[in-house]
Amino acid sequence: MSIHMHLRAVAESEIRDDHTWLTAFMWEAWENHPDECAAGIAESLDKVWDSVNDLYAAAGALDADADESRGLPIYGGRPVAHSAGADPSNPPLGILDPRGVSRAASFLARVSFDELWNAAGARLGWTGWDEAQVRQEFLDYHDGLRGFFGRAAAAGHAVVRVVWA
Repeated sequence: MSIHMHLRAVAESEIRDDHTWLTAFMWEAWENHPDECAAGIAESLDKVWDSVNDLYAAAGALDADADESRGLPIYGGRPVAHSAGADPSNPPLGILDPRGVSRAASFLARVSFDELWNAAGARLGWTGWDEAQVRQEFLDYHDGLRGFFGRAAAAGHAVVRVVWA
């Protein structure tokens, strides 16, 4: 089973605060995901996004300024409520406003991946896997998120998040 967290940068003025509309918007974005990633307006993480969040949680011990912003890249923002009578199996959606996107970008730009990995890497569940390979996977996610949030912040965009299962 494939599970992905899909992030899409978009002008806040273009977002409708409606679960049904956002689901359709994000599905269309998912259908165009390779092109949108190439354009720098989309990013996705496979089912390890919670572990990426755990990696960022280690920043609290490394950087006192990271306490508020360390949770923004993965779980930041507010959830979008389902419409009345909507199918409860619809995907969970969230919106991180441009201010939050800017704070997430700032956090990702200043945090040291090596320091995070040294502080938390061993707790991320790679036992039995090649540590170098797992470290590289997390570094790739970190670099992707850093670039994505940096571009979104520079454009003044919000970020819409959905989990596809």
